[in-house]
Amino acid sequence: MMTESTAAKPIRTAITSDDGIDLPLIELLFFAYRDFTSDPDQILAELGFGRAHHRILHFVNRTPGLTVAELLDVLKITKQSLARVLKQLIDTGHVVQVRGPRDRRQRELYPTTRGRELALALARPQSRRIRAALEGAAGGDRRVIERFLKAMVNPELRAQIDNLPGNMPGKSHGQQ
Repeated sequence: MMTESTAAKPIRTAITSDDGIDLPLIELLFFAYRDFTSDPDQILAELGFGRAHHRILHFVNRTPGLTVAELLDVLKITKQSLARVLKQLIDTGHVVQVRGPRDRRQRELYPTTRGRELALALARPQSRRIRAALEGAAGGDRRVIERFLKAMVNPELRAQIDNLPGNMPGKSHGQQ
């Protein structure tokens, strides 16, 4: 058990790889994520939106007709969190909600022209960043990177990646 005096005492040595932590890759992921999200963050901030808006717009545009329940499953957020952000996207005309044709209780989500344009504006700088990073890569490097990133996803959730339109297990995804 940690006492108050122990908790308040500063530690003057850094965590190192000797602690069994892969610090170089952790830090590369931190820095890559920071820069990967920086361009869309600027666009989103101008609209008063955040990263949750971005994720919703991305998946609604990738799978028009996605139900609210399916989106909750993909994003792994609470219904309450989704409801607040989704309401903003609907109120601003980026997304429309339609009752399901088979089950009237289901709500299907579709991008509007405005929502499609914003999703593309957010994805373009990210795509350029990925393309630039891959320019110096060898031919098979992309598949290695895809496998690595997919392996970072919890095993029971990897099927969600395969189920996105245009994705097939084992298929390398180029520019579309």
